[in-house]
Amino acid sequence: MDHTAALRLRQAIGRTKDATRGRVVVGRGPEAADDVLGTFATDGALGFDPFPLLQALHDVGSRAVVIGQVAGIMHGSSELTGDLDLLWDGTPAEARALREALARCGCAELPDLDRVQVGYRVTGADGDLCTPGLPWGTMDVAPCLSRADTSHDAAGFTIRYAALDDLIRMRRALGRPKDHRRADELVRLHP
Repeated sequence: MDHTAALRLRQAIGRTKDATRGRVVVGRGPEAADDVLGTFATDGALGFDPFPLLQALHDVGSRAVVIGQVAGIMHGSSELTGDLDLLWDGTPAEARALREALARCGCAELPDLDRVQVGYRVTGADGDLCTPGLPWGTMDVAPCLSRADTSHDAAGFTIRYAALDDLIRMRRALGRPKDHRRADELVRLHP
């Protein structure tokens, strides 16, 4: 099993910690992220550590897939982020697993998982939980769930993340300046 992607993410979390050292909370949440810099410029980057939630997802048997810039980092992107976005299938069984993982990680207010996109916040991370029902332009993201790549973390758990080609298509479908820039970077990283 591949360890490289999880290691890249661990290294990026270290770079995030170094880059935000001395930055103070200003009350700028992920909803205030701009279309150029993304969530790295928000308070979400302060203390960002998605690993407890990623391990909890593994431990409860969740099949959620990491998307967004965390998946980009796992493929080799150099841009940092301050949130963890997940794609999940929208089924009741997966909703139960997500709720359990979120609760284990200190989620004080469990999100309404009957919506196609909902924000969450746990200790060390926040982000969006998205189902295939969320519009992605003309892209059908449901197949991304079964095509996900996996990486084994040194702490003994597996992380599921969007396959490179799927992530590039997702970026292009979203179409914001940061998504085009990040898609271009991922194309250059493509083997």
